[in-house]
Amino acid sequence: MRAYMQRLLAEGRVRVIDREVSGQHELAAVTARAQKEGDAPLLFNRVAGSTHPVMTNVFGSRPRLLEMIGGTPGTSFCRRWVELMATPVIAPIDVDEPAGLVDLKLTDLPQLTYFERDGGPYLTAGVFLANEPDTGVPNLSFHRAQIISDTELRIRLGASHHLTQYQTKAESRGEALPAAILLGPPPSLVLAAAAPIAYDESEMEVAGRIQGTPLRMRRCRTIPLSVPADTEIVIEGRILPDIRRPEGPFGEFMGFYVPVGDNHVFEITAIVGRADAWFHGLICGSPEDMRLLELSVATRVYQALKAASLRGIIDVACAPMVMSTVVQIEQMYEGHARQAMLTAMGANHDWSKTVFVVDDDVDINDFNDVWWAYLTRGRADTRALIVPDTPGFYRDPKKDYFGRLGIDATVPFGRREEFLRKRIPGIADINLRDYFA
Repeated sequence: MRAYMQRLLAEGRVRVIDREVSGQHELAAVTARAQKEGDAPLLFNRVAGSTHPVMTNVFGSRPRLLEMIGGTPGTSFCRRWVELMATPVIAPIDVDEPAGLVDLKLTDLPQLTYFERDGGPYLTAGVFLANEPDTGVPNLSFHRAQIISDTELRIRLGASHHLTQYQTKAESRGEALPAAILLGPPPSLVLAAAAPIAYDESEMEVAGRIQGTPLRMRRCRTIPLSVPADTEIVIEGRILPDIRRPEGPFGEFMGFYVPVGDNHVFEITAIVGRADAWFHGLICGSPEDMRLLELSVATRVYQALKAASLRGIIDVACAPMVMSTVVQIEQMYEGHARQAMLTAMGANHDWSKTVFVVDDDVDINDFNDVWWAYLTRGRADTRALIVPDTPGFYRDPKKDYFGRLGIDATVPFGRREEFLRKRIPGIADINLRDYFA
């Protein structure tokens, strides 16, 4: 992660903040304002109460994510992802613990409180690593962690996550589940943690494919796990069995607060990292969070569409946020868009609350363009499909997220010439700096 950020710094692609900022809301406020102006990563060199710099918005750009997986500008992220997942597995290699790693304390790290009513400082960008209790298959995943003390975190494990299933299996045996929280791992690990793969598959293999070189793995000091050696900070510990303690409230990605609940306890046994480690902070619900969630949802929908042998599937994105799926197609027959819409709805039962299908001349990453296509390319009443009373987001006991809405925003089949978009020649080649002082 540090090498990646240093390369972006050398290329002038990082906004650096040398002024001291508070971890109590100020860092989050600066990040959120900066994200409205652009998608550049931020590096805070001075955070009050800590000697560790903080990186934010590292993954907040679709073009950067495409770059991370070896795609070229303007190409389909989903298509490149599928190609990458078909490449041979690259086995990790074991290495000795790198020189210079030191013992750290949780209170040495930046204490970041993001939202007004958050219950306290949180770790939001940590990648959890644990092994399946029976098979040993490693899992990478994201979970928020409330900082309680130097020895305790409280974490929320979502019902559908593989780590939750690992913990449930260990708990049924009266055992704690060894786990590590990776802060600032190689970018390939972060993308792999967001990847949609089956329970018995390994995200570490996904990370190796993304990286294109063997992952360098070292042994933890206090738990029976191996972790990527090139990680800024590793928190070692155990998820305790049969213990739940209050956690929250917390400002979640949906834009609301999740209230205080009795959640799992993570007992810290060691924190090992560079003496000058860089810390990764992430605002839940921000573009950085949405891009990583989008990776999971969009690639899963794309794979389902291809598996259904639907022709003409170009790409999938989530706009304006992760619960809205946009499918881009090259129309080949009457009803093509409706088939793509229904298949996409069935591909993911948590996230695709709305599904838009658009033509290949629509920017699927720009919701203004997607909505424009719906408003201008046909009737509003006959091109919307409501599927009532269909269960939605898994954390929805009140049925607030039930139902599905599908919208065909494509040109009526066979009438493409009538709806040909107007263009200004040469606009892509204009650099405004050549015209304005």
